[in-house]
Amino acid sequence: MRRLTRTVATAALATALALVSACSSGSDSADDAKGGDGKALEKVTYLTSFGNFGRDSYAWVAKDKGFFKEAGFDVEIKAGQGTGGVIQTVVGGQADFGPIDLTGGLLQLGNGQAKDFTAVAAIQQRTMAGIATVEGKNISSPKDLEGKKLADTPGSVVRNLFPTYARLAGVDATKVTWVNGEAQNLIGTLASGSVDGIGQFVVGQPTIEAAAKKKAVMLPYSNVMQDLYGNVLITSSKIAKEKPEMVKRFTAALLKGLEYSLANSKEAADILKKNVDATNPVSAAAELDLMAAYVRSGNTGTAIGTLDSGRVAKSIAILQGAGALKQNITPEQIIDFSLAPKA
Repeated sequence: MRRLTRTVATAALATALALVSACSSGSDSADDAKGGDGKALEKVTYLTSFGNFGRDSYAWVAKDKGFFKEAGFDVEIKAGQGTGGVIQTVVGGQADFGPIDLTGGLLQLGNGQAKDFTAVAAIQQRTMAGIATVEGKNISSPKDLEGKKLADTPGSVVRNLFPTYARLAGVDATKVTWVNGEAQNLIGTLASGSVDGIGQFVVGQPTIEAAAKKKAVMLPYSNVMQDLYGNVLITSSKIAKEKPEMVKRFTAALLKGLEYSLANSKEAADILKKNVDATNPVSAAAELDLMAAYVRSGNTGTAIGTLDSGRVAKSIAILQGAGALKQNITPEQIIDFSLAPKA
């Protein structure tokens, strides 16, 4: 009888311990699904600007370091395909946020190609758009692009802004041939020798050199268009209007990831590698180091993410002067300055 009693007691204790363990495990899982304020995490889809290179690693950093979670978000990060693709996906509701080149956004809006998107923060204070090639292609100046074949995605700001760049740089754009390419394959296309150059952000130089095993030659658009912003964070106009506080929280978390990445480029590159296996960590870190000067430009104050209406108006004037816009637009049509970080 005593043996039976001990057996029952042991079984009861085991059951109790199992219940305690289950409750504890459930509590941990519940905590994982909550943000810094204890509320359930809000699911958000974020697009990178252009594939998954070092220049976009700050989003992965914000997720890995818990910045998104602290702000109350469960973020899924997907690879973007350039300005046109990001706008289309965000406006279509398949993503909530993503970076686009501001000038590319102005061109899309001013030519009736896109609407219903809103910029809420700057990622880079100066445009990083440009043409990239390698030694041996006999390209050292904009004029050398005549007679050459370039590749880029159809919606890329580099490609869409090229006629304006060409006009200001003294290039006959009709003598330059463009072919279509995918964001992740452009550098490989250049390295293979099948094209003479590609549309590329200038910070892509280390990645190009690692892939092509040749010295890269960069033709930055900022050499002839100095007032243009680089990437800006956008969301749909609907979200910006209906969820302004949510937009501010997400923006702050993303910019925290950006600032951390610039201060810790090697760690940021390793985080990107952990999430995107094809990453070259050395090139990714070098991209971030080059990008720092574009993010921290002092033109609009020291705070990361700020946007200045006067500078945006100058950008619009440059495009209008080059005949690149079919209709007049204002900075307020593309940017909600009430949501942007303050200088």
